[in-house]
This record gives sequence, structure tokens and C-alpha cells, in this order.
Amino acid sequence: MSSIPGRLPHGRHGLTREEVERSQRDRLLLAAAAAMSEKGYARTVVEDIVKRAGVSRETFYRLFGSKLDCFMAAFQRAGELLISHITASGDSERASTDPVERFAVFFQSYLEGLAANPTFARLFLVEVHAAGPEAIEARLTQQTWFVNAVADLFGVQTEQGRFACQMVVAATSAMLTGPLVSEDMEALRALGPRITNHVRELYRAGLLT
Repeated sequence: MSSIPGRLPHGRHGLTREEVERSQRDRLLLAAAAAMSEKGYARTVVEDIVKRAGVSRETFYRLFGSKLDCFMAAFQRAGELLISHITASGDSERASTDPVERFAVFFQSYLEGLAANPTFARLFLVEVHAAGPEAIEARLTQQTWFVNAVADLFGVQTEQGRFACQMVVAATSAMLTGPLVSEDMEALRALGPRITNHVRELYRAGLLT
């Protein structure tokens, strides 16, 4: 979903108004992610987004109230794409009785989801910090989902274990920034085994209980 789909044909095309608006909205979300990935949130203006999307400013403001409104919708889409990619590996996670192996499958699926959608991934993990308090709050909410998911994989029941999960998620997010900014997807994927090894040490030390 990194490339922007073709424009709708001019004239009669047989699409309903809802289908047209859905297509325009999708184009704008992809265009916003692409523009902000290239220029950064602060330097991206609405004109950058509409030009990439091939829609009018009037259409943009019919669908979104502001650049931030568009960003928040794109951020939500990014989160949905990632979670959908991760949950698709659910059967593989449950196939092992070893919680570290389950984490390895979960985490590699997360990395593959980021690599498959690099523009949305950068928006999700990097540009969100420049978009203001509303975006940061949304990011914290998404981060809580990941903390809960990791805690469930290990059957965490203690405050210490919960804190360890929070550290793993926070540290991982920070470490992914470099490969995303440099667009080095191989370096991104390579973090999977290395971080999993550290998580294994935490588990062996009894910190993920």
C-alpha cells in the first residue's frame, strides 16, 4: 500500500458517491503518508498532499478538516495495517508452547508489516512525534496495544513483568527509527533475531512473569 492508486476516470464511471469518496480518501491518506515520509510532518502542506493524490483542495476539505485531521486518519490506517498483519500470524504464534518463540513470530510479523508499508511505517513511528499532543496520545494508545499483546504472549501477571513489556516495546520503537529513516528494510528485519535474543534473556531472568 505504498503506491498511490490511479485516478478515477473522468466522466461516467458507474461508481456510487460513497465509492468515489472512499477512493479519494484512500488516495489522500497514501499521499499524506508519502509526502510526510519525504518532507516531514511540519514541512508538508495540504497542497503537497492534494497534488500527490490528484484531487482538488475542495475535495480534501470535504473529507478532512485540516492537515492534522488527515494525518490522524492516516495514522489510524497505519495502525490497522500493522495489527492486521500481526494478527494474520496468530496460528503460527499459538503453534509453539515456548513464549519466546511466540514472541519471535509476533515480532517478525510486526517488522514485516512495517517493511511492507514503509511510508505508513515512518508516519506511525517517526512523524507522529512532530504532529502534536493529539497524535502523541494516539501513539501511546497504540503502544498500549503492543504492550498488552506482548504481556499476553508471556502470560505476564506481575507489575514487574508489565514494566518489562513496556520497556521492550518502547526500546523497540526507538531502535526502529534509524532503519525507517534511512529506508533500510534489511536492517529493520535484522533487528528481529537480535531483539528476540534479549527478550529471551529477560524471560530466563524471570522478568517476564
